[in-house]
Amino acid sequence: MKNIKILIAAGAVVMLSAGACNSDFLDLAPISQENSNNFYKTDEDMKNALTAVYGSLQYGGQYYSSIHVMGDLRSDNTEITNPNAGADLQAIDNFTNTPVTSISNTTWSGHYQGIQAANIVIEKIEAVNMDAATKARYIGEAKFLRALMYFNLVRIYGDVPLVTKVINNPQEGYEYGRNATEEVYQQIIADLMAAEGSLPYTYAAAEVGRATKGAAMALLGKVYLTRKKWTLAGQKLKQVIDEAAQTKYKLMPTYAGVFGIPAENNAESIFEVQFKSGSNGEGSPFANQFAPIGSGTAVVAVGNPLGQNIPTAEMDATYEANDLRKAASMKNSYVLSGKTTLHNYVVKYSGTPAANLDSDNNWIVLRYADVLLMYAEVLNEQGFVADGPAFDYLNQIRTRAGLPVKTFSNENPSLQITSQAEFRLAVEQERRVELAFEGHRWFDLVRTDRALTVLADKGIQPHHVLLAIPQSQVDINPAMISQNPGY
Repeated sequence: MKNIKILIAAGAVVMLSAGACNSDFLDLAPISQENSNNFYKTDEDMKNALTAVYGSLQYGGQYYSSIHVMGDLRSDNTEITNPNAGADLQAIDNFTNTPVTSISNTTWSGHYQGIQAANIVIEKIEAVNMDAATKARYIGEAKFLRALMYFNLVRIYGDVPLVTKVINNPQEGYEYGRNATEEVYQQIIADLMAAEGSLPYTYAAAEVGRATKGAAMALLGKVYLTRKKWTLAGQKLKQVIDEAAQTKYKLMPTYAGVFGIPAENNAESIFEVQFKSGSNGEGSPFANQFAPIGSGTAVVAVGNPLGQNIPTAEMDATYEANDLRKAASMKNSYVLSGKTTLHNYVVKYSGTPAANLDSDNNWIVLRYADVLLMYAEVLNEQGFVADGPAFDYLNQIRTRAGLPVKTFSNENPSLQITSQAEFRLAVEQERRVELAFEGHRWFDLVRTDRALTVLADKGIQPHHVLLAIPQSQVDINPAMISQNPGY
């Protein structure tokens, strides 16, 4: 059930479309000062404005398309096997993308439109006469969402403009250049700390899908992990684990039970982007996007199979024998008109769309299994301990997957971990199969400085760890916006 109604149409109240003004710097789609001053008067106005921030997560430049393109297609998890799936996607897959590749511009503009919407809530709500606790919560939600969007931006592009106030006209945008990565991370951390302090652990059923205190803590732990701040990461991730009784987070009994439309917003889910089919453009595209081209109605019964995000042969071989996660994540063939075709495809987001690109499937951003694996990684980075607590957290994930545990003293070499370096690779492997096709693999490889080694056969070069800044942004304000090296 989609209890939080994320209506993109509500976004029209607080922002114009990106195409409304081609000269709009940063694609922030500024509202007019008159509308800004006159619209935000009541708590209902602010609720609609906050709904627009959640709605921005559904943009093509965010979780509708860009995050799985960046997180999986750019990695060794998935690939484009049919050129008809899109030249720009192939360019991302093959590391031949340029500053004018559409995905770069879409990702940039989609995130900055969302940040503008978040800034509107944070700035305009102060003058609204409304319940103080609700006001504080709305600000916390907006800051969580802004932090999430900046976390994606800084991991994708590196230095990016840090905009924390409403842009009321295009000329204001020219004041912003690229802020250093560390500055952006400091804002992300500040936003998440503020969100943690004002958000509840849980909501009533009608509000499920909103950002929670647990989501802020888990994302903050991931941010610290990304920055290699092991002590801070460990403290925050352990807090999520220790407070599970309040957050109600736990591993679902089965891996398959985590996914599928009936399982959405389950006990393992910490934060997910809500989609709703048949609701004026609120549906998700994943069932169609991930079905092989030529599969007809064999994989997805309604709409066009687009052949994007196809699991690689290497990904298929990465699963250990008897790993229960594989069948819940991908398949190797389909049957159409009585004929079997061998072709890998993702099944985590299966379902029957209401129409083309219009399914109910949500996108999980954070879940409890991710927290357990991150904490295992932190413990190992703080010091390898043979059969220590890090093994316990790693093996919780393996046990649910139906796999034997890994130990220091195991006589089976494939199940033996005897050093910090081996444990790092074990966590990398477990994250790859546990979080497969959820948009994490590329970011994991970059975070652990493993991308250049693991993806060498794909033609990756050192500058590819960052995406090109959209050339349109460089052209608009060359004095303030420079291109990433190598492009």
